[in-house]
Amino acid sequence: MKTTIYLLLLIVTVASAQTNKKAVSKERDYSFLTDSLNIDKQLEKYKLAGFSLVVFENYEIVYSNQFGVKSIDSKEKIDKNTAFSTASISKPITALLCFILEEKGLLNLDTPIDGYLKRWHLPKSKFTENNSPTWRQFLNHTAGTTQGGFADYYQGDTIPTIKQSLLGQIPRYDKEIEFLFTPGTGWSYSGGGYVIVQMALEDTFKKPIQELAKQYIFSPLGLKNTTMIQPDEKGFPTNVALVHDENEKVIRTGLPITPQVGASGMWSTPTDLAKLAIEMQNALRNKNNKVISHNVAKKVTEVTALKDAVGGWSYGWQKSFGYNNYEWFMCNGSNTGVGGSVFATMTDGNGFAFLTNGEKPNRFPVMASTQRKLLTLMDWNNKTSNEEIQEMPSNLKEKLIGTYDDFLYGQGVETKIVEKNNRLYVESMLLEHFKGKNDNELVYLKNGLFKIVDYPNLLKINFSNGKSSSVILIRGNMETEVQLNDKKEVTKS
Repeated sequence: MKTTIYLLLLIVTVASAQTNKKAVSKERDYSFLTDSLNIDKQLEKYKLAGFSLVVFENYEIVYSNQFGVKSIDSKEKIDKNTAFSTASISKPITALLCFILEEKGLLNLDTPIDGYLKRWHLPKSKFTENNSPTWRQFLNHTAGTTQGGFADYYQGDTIPTIKQSLLGQIPRYDKEIEFLFTPGTGWSYSGGGYVIVQMALEDTFKKPIQELAKQYIFSPLGLKNTTMIQPDEKGFPTNVALVHDENEKVIRTGLPITPQVGASGMWSTPTDLAKLAIEMQNALRNKNNKVISHNVAKKVTEVTALKDAVGGWSYGWQKSFGYNNYEWFMCNGSNTGVGGSVFATMTDGNGFAFLTNGEKPNRFPVMASTQRKLLTLMDWNNKTSNEEIQEMPSNLKEKLIGTYDDFLYGQGVETKIVEKNNRLYVESMLLEHFKGKNDNELVYLKNGLFKIVDYPNLLKINFSNGKSSSVILIRGNMETEVQLNDKKEVTKS
């Protein structure tokens, strides 16, 4: 948002409102969430071992609760200090580490990463002959590398090195990591890209990424239950949740070992994830932040990839979620038998984090239900002015109504523009997944652009021969064009 100079009276009014809001937040009783979320019954219904949840509001943790057990075999209850494998939630932490190191003058993220690698070097490719990828491009998935995710290992397995991982000498891959396009010209989610970052960090600082993360992030923030140490290494925590399959059975030892630490090897609790998110939120407003600077927080949450980037991506954080007029930074983590999410607003200090130890069919319904109910129950609402909205001409409405391929997230699901009560709405399975409802109004702005309520990108719609032909997604100074398919008739209601 552009900086606005307020009159003194307005500043005093806003400050007073914020003070009153904080007081109300402290006085509010959040125990109603336990009954409303009904998580215990969902664990039983979906055969899910355990679930740990934290909610934060106005830059403070306001609700924490744990349900179920660390292991079906032991029946030991999960507590607030029980750590889970966080899977890809590791990525924004690795990115954060890199930006902190850059701010300290120890890295330059705009330089080619290959010069930092010692144990292995980037494979030759026609895509990189004149465009060697930088740290920054690996961190926002625009370097163009393959290897999306990885299999887990357990005690007794032969654990590959990260060099072997990059060479493709691991399950899921039978060849060396490679490039799909010229760095910086597209977007492709790549866990392998983060393994390259991990190797570059370790080769440069001659320390494991576990030690670097602890030194610069975990210890300074007091995250006592967060680590990148693996279960086969000294110092791994003892209070942990074991991974379970879809039959609610512990998978092997229950403790997955992830050599690709920078991509998916962190263990943490929702409490620690909430503390980290709040630190980021404080840094964004440049108030009460202790470890993360305002400059770093702005950089790591800035949308830097829009083309093919599932609605928007920064450095480890997904920026495609909108709800109640807030912009969010978020990350989902998913490994075999475990997963979770952290959601945080860019302003006002609201959000939640949860982790759960069950396989996808068991945890996904509980996670989705919890997410949707929280967004409704907490009633976070960032009021915005309607002055920029204008009435949409009826002939323009007629041109827009129809069924299209997914132009919002690029995931191929059907997306409809329908008319209800003389207003246009966008219906999408993905919007419904995020919000639990499918009534996202499409409004027409005075500058000729369109906005979907609670979708973070603005839209410019192009027409050809009287039909909508393409949509340009706009976020800040970034744009990407998405072609529209031939639309089918949609019945008015």
